[in-house]
This record gives sequence, C-alpha cells and structure tokens, in this order.
Amino acid sequence: MGTVIPQLKLGSKLGSGHFGDVFLGLDSVHGEVAVKVISRSVGESDSDWLARRAGLLAEAQHLSKARHENVVQVHSIHELPDGSSVRLCMAYCPGGSLQGAFDAGPMPLLQVRKVGAEVALGLEALHAREMLHRDIKPGNILLTASGVSQLGDFGLVTDDLILGYGSQAGYFDHIAYEVWHGGPTSRKTDIWALGMTLYRLLHGKAWYELSPPPKDLIKHGSFSDTLRWLPHVPKAWRRVIRKMLNDDSDLRYQSASQVLNALSVLPTPAWSTTVAPGKVMWEQRLGDRRRLVEWTEHSARKHEWKAWSEPVGRPGRNMTLGGSATSIPKAQLMRELEAFLEA
Repeated sequence: MGTVIPQLKLGSKLGSGHFGDVFLGLDSVHGEVAVKVISRSVGESDSDWLARRAGLLAEAQHLSKARHENVVQVHSIHELPDGSSVRLCMAYCPGGSLQGAFDAGPMPLLQVRKVGAEVALGLEALHAREMLHRDIKPGNILLTASGVSQLGDFGLVTDDLILGYGSQAGYFDHIAYEVWHGGPTSRKTDIWALGMTLYRLLHGKAWYELSPPPKDLIKHGSFSDTLRWLPHVPKAWRRVIRKMLNDDSDLRYQSASQVLNALSVLPTPAWSTTVAPGKVMWEQRLGDRRRLVEWTEHSARKHEWKAWSEPVGRPGRNMTLGGSATSIPKAQLMRELEAFLEA
C-alpha cells in the first residue's frame, strides 16, 4: 500500500477541493484516470497527520471494493515518498460534476429524476457494503462520457470531522437535523443529503440563494416546511423530497432502494426553466410550436404572469394561453402558475 506506482503520470490540474487537488493522470493499467493528491495541511501536527494518513491508507482497500456503475471506481491509494501526501487514483469522469449544472439554473425534471435514480443505485451499493458517503452534493456527482451519474469522493469524511468539514467545504446545507444535535451519520443522513441535492438541482443556484441559508434553519427543525418551490415542480416531487428531509429519521425513506422506487413514478413535465432577477421563464416544445410562460415580479406584492404559444421554424401566429389580467399577490400567482404548469 505504501509503494508508489511509477507507471502513474500526472497531467493537467482539473480542480481543487477541500480534500486536495485533482489532476488528470495516465495509468499504464487503467489508462486515463483522475488523481486526487491529499496533502498534509499547513499547521497540522505530526500526530494528527499520521492518524489521518493511516486512516486514508486503511480506507483504500475498502474503497476499491465498491464496484458499481454509479460509483466512481477507486483503483488505489498510495503514500508518496515525501511522507506528507497521499495519492488517490480513480476513474476519470470526463463529463465533470453537476456543480456546473446547478450553477447554470434549474435542471429539467426528467434529467433530475435520472440523476436521482442513478445516485440512489450507487448509494444502495455503498450501503450494502456498510459504507456511508457523508458528502452527497452536486459537486460530488460526476458524469461519465455517456452521461451516467456516479458518486465520487466517498469515504473521505468521518463523523469526527463532518461539522468542521461542512463549515469549510460549503457542505452545511446537506447535514441532517440529527447530526446538528450530536447524532451519528447513517444511511438515513445520506438520504437527507440526497434530498437536498435533488432540491438544489430542481431549482438552480439563483433561486436557491433567494432563501435564507439552510444551515441557519435545519438545526431548529421543520426545515422541509420552509422550502420555496418553483411552481413547475409537481406536488408529488415535493412530497418525496420533504420525506427525505424529515427531521425524524424514522419517517424518512429507510433505504436508497425505497428512494429509487419513489423517484421512478414521479411525473416529468418537459419544461425548461430560466431564473433571472425579477423574472422566471418556462419553455416547452410541442411539435412545431412551443409554449412559453413568463413570471414578472414588479415588487414584493405585485406579480404578473402570461402564457402563449408560438410557431417554431415556420410562419404562424402567436396564441395567448393564459395569464393574470393585472398585477396580483404572490400567493395567488403561485396557485395560478402551479395549476397551469401542471396541466
């Protein structure tokens, strides 16, 4: 375990994270790989680093056994000769992570359901091996060349450091209610984190950041009741995600397979959604026409919406489909948009 494999060559840097820098690599056995270099932190004591290094090396064999289509394959972990770094060699996912998709805006429902199902399958495989992920978030869901979602960066967070890690890695929003109150992580805290991930992917960064930071709310309870939903997200989706985020872990889904079953029957109206300051737009393609819906926020108390269809790639006229006659309160607007977008 402590021998460096000379056939592994590092290439360009792919990115940086809380646990280290990631490089593109070339392995004589596996070909193109991703290599995470985990180094001793500045100011980390000898005893702390030795304990962390020993844990990483011991985890290598465990990680390498988690072979599944929806889990990033870990090939090996090696200690470098300088004694201050550990190198994690794993499969390379050329599609990158879902962090970029979250930053770009709401993902279509069908795509989120696919991601959720694939992640649930990977999570089920980890849990079957008595492993926890503890760090499910958009940035740790990676895409293969064919667009298959895989869970990455598993096995690196422990209960001892989860709250400290969360504060440094922007992970607080994904820490379950019971962990905030001193409870241990479990399969059901992974399910909580997956629920938060699905909510984020459905809404995108711009909408997500309009609400108070979840880290300021979760510990006080009833967080799922505070979620602000875009009106095109069907009520069935809301029920599933709220159940995943229940304060009482016994009332959540009890396994990743239960999550998978719940996701498999969710409706997926084909709206593409764009969120901008003061405006949200939806578009749906229907043959040679498209439907468009626009929500404009004039002020906190004055909103309006309109819907129309127009031809695509051919002459024709626009057709009005609905809308508010005047500015209306937000609660009324949300009711009307939910009814129209789910119809």
